[in-house]
Formats: sequence, C-alpha cells, structure tokens
Amino acid sequence: MTNARISNRDVSVTDGRVPFGPYETYWRAVGDPDADKPALLLLHGGPGSTHNYFEVLDRLAAETGRLVVSYDQLGCGRSYMDGHPELWRAETWVDELENLLDALGLGHVHLLGQSWGGMLAITYLAERGTEGVNSVILSSTLSDSQLWGKEQHRMARQLPLDEWEALMRAEETGDYSCPAYQQAIDHYMVLHCADPHYDESAPECLRRAKVTGGESYVTAWGPNELTPTGTLAQWNYTDRLCELDLPALVISGTDDLCTPLVAKTICDRLPQGRWELMDGCRHMCFVDDNERYCRLLADWMDEHDRTQACKKPC
Repeated sequence: MTNARISNRDVSVTDGRVPFGPYETYWRAVGDPDADKPALLLLHGGPGSTHNYFEVLDRLAAETGRLVVSYDQLGCGRSYMDGHPELWRAETWVDELENLLDALGLGHVHLLGQSWGGMLAITYLAERGTEGVNSVILSSTLSDSQLWGKEQHRMARQLPLDEWEALMRAEETGDYSCPAYQQAIDHYMVLHCADPHYDESAPECLRRAKVTGGESYVTAWGPNELTPTGTLAQWNYTDRLCELDLPALVISGTDDLCTPLVAKTICDRLPQGRWELMDGCRHMCFVDDNERYCRLLADWMDEHDRTQACKKPC
C-alpha cells in the first residue's frame, strides 16, 4: 500500500493504492486517521464513475470528527483499466470492497452507497454480512434493475415527443450514435441526474477532468439508465432487504432518477429503514442541497455511532 499526505482546507488528506489481485484500487481518506468514531466509507455510482463528486462531503471529516474514505472502483478513475469485460459483474466489485476494508483496517464504518454504489452496498451486506457496519446509507439507489428501467421509461415519456421517439428508436435498433438520441438522453439526465458541465462557481471536484469507465458501465449496466441490458440486468435484491437488519437510511430527491416508488420499495422492506425525500434534488442530492445532506448525514451517524475502538487506515 502506498500513500501520500496533502493539505485540504485544514483537514488531512491521505491517499494511496492497495493491491487487488493483479490490479490496484485507488483510495482517498480525509480527516484524522486516529479519530475514535467509525469512518464514513463512500461507494460511488456508475459502474464507471469516480470518487470525485464525493469530495463535496470532505467537510464531514471536520464537522463530525471522523475519517471520510472514498475510492475509485476498478475500471474507472485512478483504478482505471479496460479490455477485460469478464470482470464487470457485481462479484468483482464486492470482492474489491471486501479487499479494501481488510487492507485499510477499517474496523467499524458507516457505509454510504450512491446509485450503483447503493447496489454494491446492498449486495455486499446481503452476501458478506453486516459485521463491522454501524449503518448503511442508500442514496438515490435501487433494489431491482428492471423496476428502475421501467420507472426511467415512465419518466422519459414526459420528454418532448421527438426526444421520446429518438430514445425509443435507439432502443429498438440498438444504434445509440444518432445525434437526436444524444440530445434526448442529455436532456433527460439534466432533468433527473446532474448538469453535464459545471461553471466556475461549482466545487472544483465537479469540474475536474476524470477517467470514466465506459466499458464497465456498458458491460455491467447497458447503454443508458433506461436500458439495463448488461450483467446487472436481472439484479434484484428486493426480497433480501429484510436480511439487512441494521440502521438504514434511504435518501432520494423529488426530481431523482430514483423515483419515490423505487425508494419506497427499498425502505418498506428494511427492518430498520428510514426514508428522507429531499425537495428539488436530482440524482446527486449531496450536490444539489449539500447543506441539508451533510446535516442529515452528521445527525444520522452521530445517532448510530458506537463506542468500540475502530482501526483506521495508515
């Protein structure tokens, strides 16, 4: 494991890499490694996005006195690699998460998964158990890929007719290269996900160039959010959510890709579930209303901290 320490707004930032089979996973930790509270471990979306947008949550390290850890999942960012489509399935990323927890020596954590990261958190907890996890935060995520696809189609019908028809033509023909399709999907994502380009007033981490995992996204999910056709197409843990008997916070926005039906489907089946619906927020609630999101997380983690000594990275 390698690491380097830099300064970031009066909090310590440590990053490095841990071996994962023949590959490496890049990680980043903000705050005091010796803090006596459970760390917050962040699982980004995609598959194929990066940790970058989670840097808007760095403030929680200072505000809550805990370590905030994120990482780039295999296939994107500083853990980028491609040419191995056989890797892009849930098991790979679950193994990587378990490997990272072991390598960093994180004893107890609050586990936050956003979008695909929430799917990863659910899979990990159901398949590997809840030991060492104080609570789970499921942010703008899902428990059933096909339900997600149906809800995206329902919302996309509200687009202008020519854009809806362009989406349907692409889906029917399998040709997603048409400019009309690209215009339609871009409009849909602006409405329900995030702006494609942020101006100078936005945090630097949102404007920074990043290496996304196109191969991992298309192979694991599909061509767009409406069309789950990859290795995760039949992913469905709805009936297993009852096994996750730990404090669980579901967060979604009123304008989110994660619709109220999707969020309620999750929350209703969690033994200790709570749902927070954030007004005016899209898929990245932590960006659209950073103040409220951070207050919510700080209060939630304080409520569900335990006093056990927790190991920290480096």
